[in-house]
Amino acid sequence: MTYFDYNATTPLHPAALEAWLKATRDHWHNASSLYREAATTAQLLDAARERLAELLGCEAQRIVFTSGATEANNALFASVRGRVAISNIEHPSVREAALKWTNGNLTELQADAQGRIETLPAELSASLISIMAANNESGVLQPWETLAAECQQRGLAFHTDASQWIGKLDATELGQCDYLTGSAHKFGGPKGVGFLVLRDEDEALNFFHGGPQENGRRAGTTNYPGIEAMVTALEAVTPHVGDAAPRDAFVAQMKSLLPEIKVVNETSPRLWNTVMLVMPRHDNRKWLARLSQRG
Repeated sequence: MTYFDYNATTPLHPAALEAWLKATRDHWHNASSLYREAATTAQLLDAARERLAELLGCEAQRIVFTSGATEANNALFASVRGRVAISNIEHPSVREAALKWTNGNLTELQADAQGRIETLPAELSASLISIMAANNESGVLQPWETLAAECQQRGLAFHTDASQWIGKLDATELGQCDYLTGSAHKFGGPKGVGFLVLRDEDEALNFFHGGPQENGRRAGTTNYPGIEAMVTALEAVTPHVGDAAPRDAFVAQMKSLLPEIKVVNETSPRLWNTVMLVMPRHDNRKWLARLSQRG
C-alpha cells in the first residue's frame, strides 16, 4: 500500500522511535522530582528545549511543550484579551478555538483567488492576527514573514500555526513570529506532543492549572520521551527539504490521464508534497474508496 496523506499524519520516524524507546527505558522519571535520576531527566528535557529552539530560531525560554497544535492554539486564544483576526482558510484547531475563546470578538480575513493573504487591511485593529504558514489542503504558502513584519510595524501581535510548514520547509526563521504552534506527528514525531512559542519568555498562560511544570505555564507531568522523540524527528527531517519536481510531474501525468481535472491554486507557491485536485465525474468519497481499494 502507498500512503499519500502526510498532511494528516506521518509514520513515526525510525530515529524518533529509537529516541522514544531509549528515553522511556532509561529516563522515565518525573522531571519535576528532586532525586538524582529525575534531575538527569530534567537536564535532558532542558537540552531538548534548547535543540528545538535552535531549529526554530527562537529563545528556548519561549517554548512551552503541549500535547499538540490543538492544545497550543486553544491555550493561546484563551489568553488573548481583545479582538482576534484569522484567515478564512485556517485549520479547525485555529478557527474553532478562536470562535470559542473570543466569544465572537473575531474578524475573518478573506484569502485572495490564489489562496493567499498578501497584506492586512489598513483599518484592521486586533490584539492578535493569526494566519497559517502553509495550508493543509491546498498546500498554499502564506507570506508569513511579510505579515509578521507588517504586524510588528503596526504594533499587532502575530501568530502562525506552522504545523504543515515545519518538517517540510526551512523553519529557522519561524521564531521571529510572536507566537508559533507546531505538532510532532506532522513531521515524523509521535502523536500527543507539540509546542507553543510565546512572544516573551516571561509571558504566562492560564490554561492548565496545577503543578509548576513549564515554568508555571502548563501544569502536568512532562512527557519527556515524547518531547525527545519530537525533537529528534525534526532534527532528522530538517536537512531533507523536498523538491517540487515530483509534485509537478505527478500533476502533468494526471492532466494527461484526466484532462478535466483542475489544480487548486496551481500558480501559487505551495508545499512540495501537496496537490489539491478537483476531480471529474464522481464525488470525493467515491474517489477515496476506489483509490483505497487499489492500495
